[in-house]
Amino acid sequence: MTQINKIHQLFTTLPPIMKKPVVYILLAFIVWMVFFDSNDLISQFQIKRTLKQLQAEKEYYIRETEKNQKEIDRLMNNPAELEEYARSRYLMKRDNEDIYLILNKEDL
Repeated sequence: MTQINKIHQLFTTLPPIMKKPVVYILLAFIVWMVFFDSNDLISQFQIKRTLKQLQAEKEYYIRETEKNQKEIDRLMNNPAELEEYARSRYLMKRDNEDIYLILNKEDL
């Protein structure tokens, strides 16, 4: 059997829908969109994953901003807490005081 006869026999055994060129064009289009296009499926999945990560970060920063705003409001409305915060966090002192820092070996 020659090569042409084999191809002809293969073509005649195909279902009728596979003999239409539209099917091959559609198949080529699908393959192009899935693998080769700039908006292929792999890129879309990566973009969605990045979007979810960015949304989670956005929610985290919104919560942190709200927490910090509450702390700012608390410190601005209470001078005693503001003084305590400044002394502990920034090592501020009054004019007649001395501050001694005791550090552990792990802090060095």
